[in-house]
Amino acid sequence: MTIADLQQFAPPATSATVEPGGIGVAGLPANFVAAAEPHTVTGTLFGAPLSVRFTPTSYEYSYGDGTSALLTTPGRSWADLGQAQFTPTPTSHVYERRGVFFADVDIHYTAEIDLGGGWIPVTGEIITDGPPQRIRVLDARTALVAHTCTERGDAPGC
Repeated sequence: MTIADLQQFAPPATSATVEPGGIGVAGLPANFVAAAEPHTVTGTLFGAPLSVRFTPTSYEYSYGDGTSALLTTPGRSWADLGQAQFTPTPTSHVYERRGVFFADVDIHYTAEIDLGGGWIPVTGEIITDGPPQRIRVLDARTALVAHTCTERGDAPGC
């Protein structure tokens, strides 16, 4: 039995969530979180009943801007980490420019089977291909008015 034989039992793909609310700010960290847990299913393979247990081992984040990271943590929300928004986390990413990006997370799983006598590891891994998530990255301006004096000479304070 090979890992390819177990593909039919693979966990469903997981979407990454991006804090805050699928929006990023150019030059500041956006926080990525993937919710994946061990997944056990039962079924029949080659006419024999079995249980298959998949355990997530790594998370391959593709950020949509040409960069990616292979991490061993699914990430946690800023609230769970006790951190303020836009602070770095082990799974955060900084977009250098504004725009719309499509990011995803592919999750790597190891597998074990149980044919009735205990768990047996299977060599290899299964990778689930996560669906793309739309992320809108904005520019932030630190000003008390909507426009600079260069942009609009009649703005308050000009």
